[in-house]
Amino acid sequence: MGNSAIAAQGKVQHHHNAHQLVGEKLKQEGHHEIDHKGKYTTSVEVKGGKIAGLHVRHSEKGDIPVKKYKTHRKMAENSTAHPVYASYRLAQMEDLGTEYIGYSYIDDQGNEEIYWFPAEEIYDADTGAVEYVPLSS
Repeated sequence: MGNSAIAAQGKVQHHHNAHQLVGEKLKQEGHHEIDHKGKYTTSVEVKGGKIAGLHVRHSEKGDIPVKKYKTHRKMAENSTAHPVYASYRLAQMEDLGTEYIGYSYIDDQGNEEIYWFPAEEIYDADTGAVEYVPLSS
């Protein structure tokens, strides 16, 4: 299987457009909260106008491990309230020229929450990133 990582740990994968969640905070250095899901708080560290890291904190357990993915498939849309998974899109609609970096964690129910950014917004996009393989493939 090589460098591929099968994202089969989680029961369901929820894809989030992290670029949209960060918004104008990308222009401000420092630590910024971008999402809350139950007892989980997701935040980013911005350095030089790029994401230097994504962190997840559980209100009772503390810091939660985060996995880093990379793909050329657009896994979350900007304008919809719900994600459009690349596996359900026509090949002509896929953006094969842009690389995306996703940071994920597994919640208490075993679901995987993944936050996607265009790779050009990540301070060190390749380090530690493994190829993303959707559950449905």
